[in-house]
Amino acid sequence: MIARFAGFTRADAIVAVLIGLLFLPRAFNLLKAAVDVLLEAAPKNVDLDEVRKHILGVPHVRDVHDLHAWTVTSGMPVLSAHIVVEDECFHDGHIPQVLDQLQTCLAGHFDVEHSTFQLEPKSHAAHEQPVHP
Repeated sequence: MIARFAGFTRADAIVAVLIGLLFLPRAFNLLKAAVDVLLEAAPKNVDLDEVRKHILGVPHVRDVHDLHAWTVTSGMPVLSAHIVVEDECFHDGHIPQVLDQLQTCLAGHFDVEHSTFQLEPKSHAAHEQPVHP
């Protein structure tokens, strides 16, 4: 349009380049998010040391191992862990409460809405292989 009225024939090309430059940062951010999801990268806003401290603060929890976090979709961190609880919890009915407390803690403090926990009695440690801290 500028080329038609002002005679400046390169105006369309300049405007097209400017529009392309506006899209470039957004395209880069989208590509980065897609790569994080495809590689199941650890979420940047989830500090596993802090998560471990919070989990260990839940009543009846004695240890945490095989703690992993990854991204399954943009903005949705997922976490899994093996949680060692007192042996008595398996006999006196505390397991559902412990599980609820763990999931509430992660959702409230770390915005992790999807988590999977393997709850283990303390006596199960002899069956675990020491691969992950």
